[in-house]
Amino acid sequence: MSPVKTAPAELTAGDAALRTQYLTEVLALLYPQPCRTAREDDGETNRIAEYLVVPNAHRPRLLVPNPSPAVAAAAVRRYAEPQSRMAKLKRHAVVAAVHARADRLVFRDRILVTGPVSASIDGYLSDALRRDLSVSVHIGPARANRKPVLQLLTPDGETFAFGKIGTGPLTQRLVRAETAALNALGTSGLTKLTVPRVMHAGQWRGLQVLVQSALPVWLPRAPLTPRRLTAAMLDIAGCCGYTTGPLVQSAYWHELRARLAAAGERPEGAALIAAVDLLAAHAGETTLRYGAWHGDWAPWNMANLADALLVWDWERFATGVPLGFDAVHHELQKRIQSSGDARGAVEATVRKADELLAPFGVAPVARETTALLYLVDLAVRYLTDRQAEAGARLGVLGTWLLPVLIRRVEEL
Repeated sequence: MSPVKTAPAELTAGDAALRTQYLTEVLALLYPQPCRTAREDDGETNRIAEYLVVPNAHRPRLLVPNPSPAVAAAAVRRYAEPQSRMAKLKRHAVVAAVHARADRLVFRDRILVTGPVSASIDGYLSDALRRDLSVSVHIGPARANRKPVLQLLTPDGETFAFGKIGTGPLTQRLVRAETAALNALGTSGLTKLTVPRVMHAGQWRGLQVLVQSALPVWLPRAPLTPRRLTAAMLDIAGCCGYTTGPLVQSAYWHELRARLAAAGERPEGAALIAAVDLLAAHAGETTLRYGAWHGDWAPWNMANLADALLVWDWERFATGVPLGFDAVHHELQKRIQSSGDARGAVEATVRKADELLAPFGVAPVARETTALLYLVDLAVRYLTDRQAEAGARLGVLGTWLLPVLIRRVEEL
């Protein structure tokens, strides 16, 4: 399992600056006083960790622990799933440099952490899991739900777990939600996919901590067929049972309206509320079937093996949503990733609603409504999380999602 999003090949100057700032914030969280971090060896002998900054301190993406070539190389090899051939080649080159101990020529920026181990995240996790470990830290792009993601490695370089650290109200809520989701899914009798198991959950210095087992994403991949993907999504959809009823009478609709009302003061909230009112007028009495969904089922959150479909990143898991949301979300994210045209991806995904939702038993009359409801749900999430304020790449909904949603609702 590798719950890390693959970053774009090139970083903008703004994103690079935000990552540098975030690197400082993360180090202060993971190694608070009396721990200290320094860019050069200051002679302190009470060393907790030494990190290589990949690719450098001006564009940090990964902090690689450097106790041995095996651990450092494994941290690079397993921290993310490259989505292109070029990205894979770059990763292989980094792994080779680290393993050959040419890292001082390639990665000149280092961070030394000193102080009492008991005050650090390393000491906390080692005590909680009762084992020796090294920590690798992912430095992600600007997003409202960005949080420290830790890869945990054994002294031999085996990746055995991943950790998430909730730092603010939103990310703490998401980490708690993923903990609850994984605990529930672990006893739900899933047969079509494999999810991580919770190894530890708790609080440390006011932060919410989740440690989950590493899924074997390094095993050979197999082609993923639409039939297998749909079967896995249906496995999740029914894991907590189904309900049926008209849209505006459903618990889902009332919960969605409550979330929207809370986000309605945002600049784009009024336009979204108007679209939702129109959707209710046109399709409010449409009967839908409701079940569970992953909430962020995207190509980078899964790996297909010959005998298993591995799926991770369950912090958006929810029950009681219209069937087929996962299929629509996956299609949209795949299109955005492949084309870079978010608005065009929304258009194409809605046009494909019939094909996407037929396998879920959604009635023909309800398929476009379901796709539009998904867009409303996603828009409310972006507004509630304040993605635009956080600098997220697609945070401004008016540039891509809202225009398509509003036009399509008006055409119903």
